[in-house]
Amino acid sequence: MIGEQWAQLEAAAHARLGHIRQLSDDLADIRIRHTAAGGSVTVTVDGAANLLDLELSEYISQMSPTEFARTVTDTAAAAARLALARRAALIEEFNGQMNSQR
Repeated sequence: MIGEQWAQLEAAAHARLGHIRQLSDDLADIRIRHTAAGGSVTVTVDGAANLLDLELSEYISQMSPTEFARTVTDTAAAAARLALARRAALIEEFNGQMNSQR
C-alpha cells in the first residue's frame, strides 16, 4: 500500500516537473515581432518585453524627430504588451493545469 502511494506521488511529481519545464521552455521561446503602420519601424521583444531587435526602414527619413521617437516608442510598447499578454496566457494555462492535478 505504501509503495503504491509512493509510486503515485512520484509520478505526480514527475508530471508537475514536466509541466514546469515546458512552461520554462515556452516562456523562453516567446518572440514578438511588431511593425508600425506604414512599415517604418519593426521591433522584436522576448517574453519579458526585452528589446531584441529594432529594424528601421527608409521611411524614417520622411519623419520628424518627434514622429520617429513616437513611432519607435509606440511600436516597442505594442510589442511589449503582446509579449506580456502571451506570457500571462502561458502562466494562466500552467496554473490551470497545476490546479486540475490536485
